[in-house]
Amino acid sequence: MNRLFLLLCVACVSNVLSRTAGATESPPAGTFHFIMENDLFYNRDRHYTSGLLFSWSPEESAELWKGTRKWFGLLPWISKNAGIRDSYSLGQSIFTPRDIYHDNPPTVDRPYAGWLYGALHFDMQSGKHSDQIGLTVGVVGPASFAEQSQKTCHLFLRADVPPGWSTQIENEPGVVLSYQHDRQIISSTLSSGNDLEVSLHAGMALGNVFTYANSGATFTYGSRGWGGFSPPRIQPGRLDRFFGDAPAGFNWKFILGAEARVVARNIFLDGNTFRDSRSVGKKPLVVDVHFGWSLGWDRIVLSFANVLRSPEVGTQKKCDLFGSIGLSVQF
Repeated sequence: MNRLFLLLCVACVSNVLSRTAGATESPPAGTFHFIMENDLFYNRDRHYTSGLLFSWSPEESAELWKGTRKWFGLLPWISKNAGIRDSYSLGQSIFTPRDIYHDNPPTVDRPYAGWLYGALHFDMQSGKHSDQIGLTVGVVGPASFAEQSQKTCHLFLRADVPPGWSTQIENEPGVVLSYQHDRQIISSTLSSGNDLEVSLHAGMALGNVFTYANSGATFTYGSRGWGGFSPPRIQPGRLDRFFGDAPAGFNWKFILGAEARVVARNIFLDGNTFRDSRSVGKKPLVVDVHFGWSLGWDRIVLSFANVLRSPEVGTQKKCDLFGSIGLSVQF
């Protein structure tokens, strides 16, 4: 019932926005994105249990950032003629132990933690490759309001309220600098009239919240000429391009992807940087596999991905599974 409720809500919002978008033929000012990752889709409630992200990508960069083109052009692998787009995001992520029904969870279990943040991303597109540079600033700990968010959600769904949030990691400001390079290595129109695309990506994140190196591949198959959207993800998942032009009418694609991360720091497992807090041993290598679809109609895109994540906690035996749903609308 919970899954049905969430899907019905998304369908209703998509229908309303579709009517709004279809009412005008004026050029879009930008693209709004909503992303929700949650293990509720699979009747679970543990580890990385919830993520929300709201993002805005204007069609025209603000005057403040137009001078960044020459600075990014100093990097030898970025074309001086690359098109640059900026995106602004606000998000929250929630992490809990495996057992959320004890007020004092075992110290070998993942600690309670939350992450409230804002992010600025620049995407530089040139031909079949793109580069993304992002800066994320926020706070972990009680100031992230993760406790209030989860408890409110549980009350709304008439589920038991987790009693162990008093053991969450302490307040700490967080900063993460991210970079990712994407390169399309295959782009072919098959005899079916649909496109098959394969792209590789590699990047890194550096900060007191996340520090890791990542690489992976994505395979897509679907409507011809629609290469702008993929099922969205939230960091530490791969960075996705939040915009793209699509042919008029109905479009679709199926997506299969995988990413490996070598993790040096994850504050939600390692605990606070400058003060004592709960922590747990982590696995240095984490692998995500996702598969899903995107459906588009003119300026509306609805996406969903199933995500299988390998164990992150040293004592964890089974993989985590959660869903990622996204709605993108050009206004």
